[in-house]
Amino acid sequence: MINQLVDKIKKTGAPIVAGLDPTLKFVPEHIKKKAFAEYGETMKGAAEAVWQYNKAIVDAISDLIPAVKPQIAMYEQFGVEGMIVFQRTVEYCKEKGLVVIGDVKRGDIGSTSEAYAVGHLGQVQVGSTLCRGFDEDFVTVNPYLGSDGVKPFIKVCQEEKKGIFVLVKTSNPSSGEFQDRLIKGVDEKGSEERPLYEVVGEQVASWGAECMGDSYSYVGAVVGATYPEQGKILRKIMPKAYILVPGYGAQGGKGADLVHFFNEDGLGAIINSSRGIIAAYQQEKYAGYGAEHFADASRAAVLDMKEDIAQALAARI
Repeated sequence: MINQLVDKIKKTGAPIVAGLDPTLKFVPEHIKKKAFAEYGETMKGAAEAVWQYNKAIVDAISDLIPAVKPQIAMYEQFGVEGMIVFQRTVEYCKEKGLVVIGDVKRGDIGSTSEAYAVGHLGQVQVGSTLCRGFDEDFVTVNPYLGSDGVKPFIKVCQEEKKGIFVLVKTSNPSSGEFQDRLIKGVDEKGSEERPLYEVVGEQVASWGAECMGDSYSYVGAVVGATYPEQGKILRKIMPKAYILVPGYGAQGGKGADLVHFFNEDGLGAIINSSRGIIAAYQQEKYAGYGAEHFADASRAAVLDMKEDIAQALAARI
């Protein structure tokens, strides 16, 4: 699957993943009104509104980008009905030719981790039949329980030719409370202490060496756009890992911050924007589209993001 992702990035010229992270405050009133009229102000009504919102955005941008990243919590908040829409969204995006990165941030040990891996990436035995659960192409994984929590995912990735993105240096402001903690060990500058995220990055590179695609590993990393200097260091530590970069746009990241996440071949990173794309119509820049044409605003935001990243990469050369 990493080969397919790289191929799609090359074909679209857009190292972009759209985060499908819907909340009802993003969904235009006319969509909610119709859904509530049919199903009431219920979980099913909310889920239907999210589904129609997702579908319209995917229809508008699927020819421009290689991948989407639905964040499972935004669907879980609507209970079982929300999870049905999560699965419908995954299936619909794959029908549209998009690579799907399930942003599930799972991290546990033993049989629990195995079950998560099978449920999201693999196949579960049901009697004499093998059945697929959510069937994403990649998922995000929290490594802070150690290799016991990650290796079950790697095993399924090897079996299914799918992939994971391991949380290494996340984009949120408090990430440094743990991820930046200095621990014993010599870094690239010869210091006797180095931050924890570098150690995790080294482990990602080690895991990835066991399951390589043509040029990049099935084991990628999550490194926030809000930390470009750390991204520069981690790019060197993990030369064969694709880096999923959240934090573009709404969290402050911009094209000029991102160049160090890429390798010299112009590949190696895929940049995520969530509300910057799906809620673009609520931004001043795209307000002229109005709520009725929210999906067109999303398309315009993707085109602008693509140009911003392209200009930043061109300026690096």
